[in-house]
Amino acid sequence: MQQRAKATRTAVIEGAASIFEEVGYGNASLSDVTERASVTKGALYFHFKSKEDLALAVIAEQHNIVRVAGEQIAAAGLPALETMIRMCRTFGQQLLDEPIVRAGIRLTFEASAFNGDVKGPYHDWVTTMEVLTRQAQAEGDVRHDVDAADFARYLVASFTGVQMVSNVLTERRDVLKRIDDMWRFMMPTLSPAPQGPESLSGAPEETQ
Repeated sequence: MQQRAKATRTAVIEGAASIFEEVGYGNASLSDVTERASVTKGALYFHFKSKEDLALAVIAEQHNIVRVAGEQIAAAGLPALETMIRMCRTFGQQLLDEPIVRAGIRLTFEASAFNGDVKGPYHDWVTTMEVLTRQAQAEGDVRHDVDAADFARYLVASFTGVQMVSNVLTERRDVLKRIDDMWRFMMPTLSPAPQGPESLSGAPEETQ
């Protein structure tokens, strides 16, 4: 019975994600969700008290999908800077492949419609990127004068803007390229100055 209830809950979340992604929170109805998920209203209300609860569950599942993928990348033992880049690209790929991820992101921006507190996932991402930035500084891949906390917040904001604009202009067809562009523009600011003779001794001497 417990396994059956879990399967029903998963079906409801997946059905809701599909509807929320298509029409948004305001235009979605629980009747649409039950039809899409092939469950009864009684089964839906057994797990979720309201449309708001269901929206928050979709956001939570979206964050969990992204978090688990990020943890797998972090466990690979790559340099921290490469880990950050791969996390961003993987998130971008999930936006292409995962309806729950797309729905969760859309609901995050519509949270004012249901008084949803969606700060948690952002705080988690900023914290993760701050930790990785400090690690990248220790590894010599990011300048030490870069404020790790400020950069982490800027990175999350940049990624959010990149995927939003990609969604508006191309329905995210170019999102991976735009994420790559984002990092390409950031790298010159992050990279330490080359430690050649001139950088070690100051400005080059004038020749006679």
